[in-house]
Amino acid sequence: MPDSRYEAFRLSMATTSTSSNMDGLDKIPLSYASVSIGYKDEHTLPKKLGAIAAAGFQAIELGFPDLLAFANQQSKSGEVKADDYDILCDTAQEVKKLCADNGLKILILQPFSNFEGWPLDSDERKDAFARADGWLRIMEACGTDMLQVGSSDTPADKIGTDRARFVKDLQELADMLAKKKFRVAYENWCWSTHAPTWEDKVNRKNFGLCLDTFQSAGYEWGDPTTQSGLVEDGRSREEVEKDWHASCDRLAKTVPKEKIFFLQISDAYRTKPGPLSKQDYDGLRSRGFWSHAYRPLPFEGYLPVVDFAKAVSQTGFRGWWSYEIFDAGADGEGKEYDLEEFAKKAMECQRKLVEACQK
Repeated sequence: MPDSRYEAFRLSMATTSTSSNMDGLDKIPLSYASVSIGYKDEHTLPKKLGAIAAAGFQAIELGFPDLLAFANQQSKSGEVKADDYDILCDTAQEVKKLCADNGLKILILQPFSNFEGWPLDSDERKDAFARADGWLRIMEACGTDMLQVGSSDTPADKIGTDRARFVKDLQELADMLAKKKFRVAYENWCWSTHAPTWEDKVNRKNFGLCLDTFQSAGYEWGDPTTQSGLVEDGRSREEVEKDWHASCDRLAKTVPKEKIFFLQISDAYRTKPGPLSKQDYDGLRSRGFWSHAYRPLPFEGYLPVVDFAKAVSQTGFRGWWSYEIFDAGADGEGKEYDLEEFAKKAMECQRKLVEACQK
């Protein structure tokens, strides 16, 4: 059965709990982001799904790039574009069946980006809401009720810095999804223009957090552009550590567990041969470039992943944990690997992470 490895993991963890507020970590449902496995064209979506299921994961984050690529691989009438929603919805129905055949749920559709903040009546704002309509159709077709939205990294000279306007846009998006009983899982991308931390100001029942070990630790604690690998903003290393632990403690004590929709898991490398440039990489900020290629499994990098996973667990959250691993090596040059072994390694890492959280 596809989930036999997960069942073995769950049973092996059942007697290891050492703290009452860590009870139930052996029952955490596990997902894998489809866009974060595979490194060449022949690693098609069906092959990715097979590998994820064989490792024992129960769900996927369906990546729009994977959906679009699969649609083009099947197309007999030319290129399928990102706004060809009729075709993409038909493809999404096929993906839904493929997932069912593999014993997988589609947890979310991701990543919906650069939505909030555009000037009123601008073409960009009209496009953002048109994309939202199209992605909602895809969600219906593939059978998921959750949309992952990344905090916008559109430059401030285009969207400004008015947080009240950003919040209003996100409230409007949440209200759109609420009509279909859908939810928004908002992720604080660590290179974003306006929301690099985990605080939620939107105040909608169907709007919650996609928390991420990399995004939070990679903004509040780590920095790929410094020699130390830590944030260097005038604080001492001890002050950075103190503030990081205070942030984790605040999350554990103040975020209601029902406002956490899922937790993404990854680590980060200290980049080789040295720090990244503080300049943009083809328009992408340094932390964004770091995010796209330097994110291995926990314990293979240097971020305080356990601190954050433990804080999330201390809220009482026992929903989905999802692995999102973009591992091109510490030098960013890329890695070759077998899909099934890669996914199984993530499942094995989960046991180690749970054990570390329980200490």
